[in-house]
Amino acid sequence: MPKSPSKLVQRYRVEHGQRFRLKDIAPDDTGGLGKRFKDEAAALLQAGLEEISELQDELYAQNRWGLLLIFQAMDAAGKDGTIKHVFSGVNPQGCMVHSFKVPSEEELDHDFLWRTSIRLPERGRIGIFNRSYYEEVLVVRVHPELLERQRLPPDLVDKDLWEKRYKDISAFERYLNRNGIVIRKFFLHLSKAEQRRRFLARLEDPQKNWKFSAGDVEERRFWKEYQRAYEDAIRATASRNAPWYVIPADNKWFTRLMVGAAVTEAMKELDLSYPKPDPARRAAVRAARRELLAEERRKGSA
Repeated sequence: MPKSPSKLVQRYRVEHGQRFRLKDIAPDDTGGLGKRFKDEAAALLQAGLEEISELQDELYAQNRWGLLLIFQAMDAAGKDGTIKHVFSGVNPQGCMVHSFKVPSEEELDHDFLWRTSIRLPERGRIGIFNRSYYEEVLVVRVHPELLERQRLPPDLVDKDLWEKRYKDISAFERYLNRNGIVIRKFFLHLSKAEQRRRFLARLEDPQKNWKFSAGDVEERRFWKEYQRAYEDAIRATASRNAPWYVIPADNKWFTRLMVGAAVTEAMKELDLSYPKPDPARRAAVRAARRELLAEERRKGSA
């Protein structure tokens, strides 16, 4: 009997970055489940989606916590598809997805956390970041020439810049946690070979051509640099209150199952429940019920 998804996903959770090495997690790992488990995984995922929907309803009603879910990955790792599938049953009123593209001129005139800060979830809601402030220690680190567009004072662009940004990010996440924003971060760990296969699929299928960008192939040339940047970022910013989940991404069914399990566990830890009405509200409920029943009686006797 395979482990439950909630137990299995713990092997991909990173709380103490010092011990983390990206090479220790294989992109094609399926936790020992094997491809024959794929159909059963779909049923487990569906059950998980229903549980997430119920928990989200309680999160919204309780209105004390916010949940921030950050998704980072190389191109074609499946961020969009994972978000679409895992949150397909969630009430749109209580969930917001923000995709962060190349910074605008307005965003570049602010500090590097500004554009994501204004998109943080309110209490009672789930906020999903498709890419995030981590781009500032990933893409910008791999392409340091992008720093010029940020117009930082020259004295601040030194050899310790990335370490300082890691510390700023960690401090920011501690601040959010202390203010009721629960954070879970996901790196969808794709192999270079699988990325190539998915790129070719996009090129060969006219209905998927729109997904392809010439820049995608350009970025493949920096694969090793990106792997190092991801490993360093995860090592520097993983913590108990803002853990990373390094999820194998070569098999989409497994990726979605693990992300769903991690989200469910995060919400369960909040001990969510529907608010209990205070005496004044209970009295108002009784009065409203009496009025509606009386209206029905009057209508029946008319």
